[in-house]
Amino acid sequence: MEHNASNFIRNIVKEDLETGKHDHIITRFPPEPNGYLHIGHAKSIVLNFELADEFGGKTNLRFDDTNPLKEDIEFVNSIKEDVKWLGFDWDGLFFASDYFEEMYNRAVLLIEKGLAYVDDLTADEIREHRGTLTAPGKESPYRNRSVAENLDLFKRMRDGEFGDGEKVLRAKIDMASPNINLRDPVIYRIAHATHHNTGDKWCIYPMYAFAHPLEDALENVTHSICTLEFEDQRPLYNWFIEHCEMESKPQQIEFGRLNLTNTVMSKRKLKQLVEEGYVDGWDDPRMPTISGLRRRGYTPEAIRTFCREIGVAKTTGIVDTAMLEHFVREDLKLKAPRTMGVIRPLKVVITNYPEGQVEWLDAEVNPENPEMGMRKIPFSREIYIEQDDFMENPPKKYFRLFPGNEVRLKHAYFIKCEEVIKDENGNVIELRCTYDPETKSGTGFTGRKVKGTLHWVEATQALPAEFRLYEPLILDDEKEGTTFLENVNPNSLQVLQGFIEPNMSEVKAQEKFQFFRHGYFNVDPKHTTSKKPVFNLIVSLKSSFKL
Repeated sequence: MEHNASNFIRNIVKEDLETGKHDHIITRFPPEPNGYLHIGHAKSIVLNFELADEFGGKTNLRFDDTNPLKEDIEFVNSIKEDVKWLGFDWDGLFFASDYFEEMYNRAVLLIEKGLAYVDDLTADEIREHRGTLTAPGKESPYRNRSVAENLDLFKRMRDGEFGDGEKVLRAKIDMASPNINLRDPVIYRIAHATHHNTGDKWCIYPMYAFAHPLEDALENVTHSICTLEFEDQRPLYNWFIEHCEMESKPQQIEFGRLNLTNTVMSKRKLKQLVEEGYVDGWDDPRMPTISGLRRRGYTPEAIRTFCREIGVAKTTGIVDTAMLEHFVREDLKLKAPRTMGVIRPLKVVITNYPEGQVEWLDAEVNPENPEMGMRKIPFSREIYIEQDDFMENPPKKYFRLFPGNEVRLKHAYFIKCEEVIKDENGNVIELRCTYDPETKSGTGFTGRKVKGTLHWVEATQALPAEFRLYEPLILDDEKEGTTFLENVNPNSLQVLQGFIEPNMSEVKAQEKFQFFRHGYFNVDPKHTTSKKPVFNLIVSLKSSFKL
């Protein structure tokens, strides 16, 4: 699929190249390694990498690792894996921590120019002094320290003389600015914490708002693409580029972030779900993380197509999750082998079928892709069907199995329900049926029509399997005054024990199948064993979504 659909960011890049403002472009994807990437990050990854790719430019992967208290090498490794899995490779791999010495020197430059000062106010006091959207801020009593005193204190901060929170370095801009971001933002804080890259070399760390523009400039990034919440920080971004005397002048451009229905897109909230045990780790198939979607069975092709199709806008909107599922179905329909699996088994004995006889029937692997060939499935006197496919007292227009009714078994014969066996509690545990040998699939039988076609598996050779069915993890109808945790769906995971065709004994993790009438499923890489495969429902077969 072409991925150069026009959008306002692409138009800016195109014009910059045509007018000679840049002779090449460099973009970057700059995650903070404090959690796993989610589907919102996928939009940014696709945008940055494909934009550079289209115009023959480069894309850097850069870790904004300026906060050792929240970051971990586990997150660094997962992010690399996710970017690669989505189908992209970076031109340069960088860390903010690569530039800590350079950033320190630029902060010293600001102090020497009288544009930064060491402040002794606490975080709460700084917040109080900041003012509001309608009232200007109040200057810190430490704002007018001399350059010499600030240089001395900043060096002593670096040397570890002070405890966490005792002092910060702030930019000296304008406490009365209508843009709160320009009211002397903090640019360095003290944190005696071991950093995953630099160990204990540093005990002061730059703030994101200071580090980010410097990183972009040091890497000669031309277009620094970020989400809309950073729009108000653009004047600060440009202020740091100018006053830190950076040679390169990146341009920050903001676009609307991705929001999906029934989906939490906050890394903080996703972390809470993991840490409080609501899910089975960051890669739980209910999570919107890229690793969760991968384990669920989503394909990188489907995610990339989705990210292109939702487009890039200057506003933030909500996209229906059904649209993402639509692209998954579209991608899988020609790739996924068809098979039959019974997830809530009900035993059927075909009383007039010869005892001990097993017949092997032909079935297409994928009727939409004939090149995938045929498979053999066994048929005998005993089979399993779905409990849902039988009703003792059905309503009108119920075309599946009920006493006296005839249905077709997919790839096999017509069967007719003759007798219902129940346990002592009145539960249906077995059906006795008869079959018509004249009605075998593929023989061209036209004697009579039946309206229902059921899937089934032969009972004596069927393989046990676990099926995991999913609903949205978070329900959207959040009531006022409730937290998102109160909207966790108690039915988001349903685990069922059923049976699959015997030809599936060698399935491997991450293989995908369409189970007839159930949906597309993925072999779970975490819980599948050699004795029993576990299948995650990727998406159901049908959707109301229309492009």
